[in-house]
Amino acid sequence: MSISKVKVGIIGCGNISGAYLRAGPTFEILDIVAVADAIPERARAKADEFSRDGRALRALTVAELLDDPEIRIVVNLTTPNAHAEVALAALNAGKSVYNEKPLAITREDGQRMLALAKSKGLLIGGAPDTFLGGAHQTCRKLIDDGAIGVPVAAVAFMTCHGHESWHPDPEFYYKAGGGPMFDMGPYYLTALINMIGPVTRVTGSARITFPERTITSQPKHGARIVVDVPTHVAGVLDFANGAIGTIITSFDVWSANLPRIEVYGSEGSLSVPDPNGFGGPVKLRRATDKEWIDVPLTHGYTDNYRSIGVADMAYALSSGRPHRASGDLTYHVLDIMHAFHDASREGRHITLTSTCHQPAALPPGLEPGKLDE
Repeated sequence: MSISKVKVGIIGCGNISGAYLRAGPTFEILDIVAVADAIPERARAKADEFSRDGRALRALTVAELLDDPEIRIVVNLTTPNAHAEVALAALNAGKSVYNEKPLAITREDGQRMLALAKSKGLLIGGAPDTFLGGAHQTCRKLIDDGAIGVPVAAVAFMTCHGHESWHPDPEFYYKAGGGPMFDMGPYYLTALINMIGPVTRVTGSARITFPERTITSQPKHGARIVVDVPTHVAGVLDFANGAIGTIITSFDVWSANLPRIEVYGSEGSLSVPDPNGFGGPVKLRRATDKEWIDVPLTHGYTDNYRSIGVADMAYALSSGRPHRASGDLTYHVLDIMHAFHDASREGRHITLTSTCHQPAALPPGLEPGKLDE
């Protein structure tokens, strides 16, 4: 059966844009037709790089891209401090929006985006979409099928020493909207919500360990960064289903021997791979097992399929079904991240006012390039 393609424009041609442009054509529903950037040379370079095999990718200004009536989805890959401005402009132009993480810097901007999308009958949502990858959907199926019984607890750890040693322009990681929780937390929190469901209450502690950072990457080697956001965050999550989660995200750790994510159930334990990827090993140890067992993956999409969330949004636009990387999910993650910081600053538990539906699991056995059966 033929499918009507949904035209997509990308705003923001930085590091991550290449992953979207490479993976996007994998999905039969997506037609990425244009790119734009505040620096026109970046847009032209991406258009030149990815215009091949008969595919003509246009380099436009942001205004030109938003004025194109054929573009239905804007993928917003700008830096976090521009997420709200660009997303609101795209929504006002009648486009559905898929934002890179986080959804916005502030809760207020996130709420404005959700309200505007609803008022215009548009979709809003965003990254990460790694939870739709084969490894994480396998973990979701194991839990749904009762392989570990009822989820009791989970742990998640993301520890490194920051991005100034490799990223060409790392300063924004240490400003509002950055830090390890807002940079990497979305991957871990979204993975947990996919497997366990929404969160009702959190608490946490946070600190800035190194108030100043020195860039050792090029081209800004030697430049100093004043750190404005917590760089070590430890949080506790109370899930709506009763499970308790523990998470640490840090830019202050030189090395560690920690799992990425583990989920503990009433009848066993599940080892979950890096949520910053789509694949990886899945291990299960039931109460009656003497050792961990490698579990064959039940789902595809295990390579770097950034844009699978955009494709899922396109299917939702075409069919009217809910999309998985939704605005409610991405806002719930934003609310949780702020709540960790709030709890540390205020010395208390934070009862969340946001929630979301647990995203629908992907069916196993999908044909490559498709998300709906």
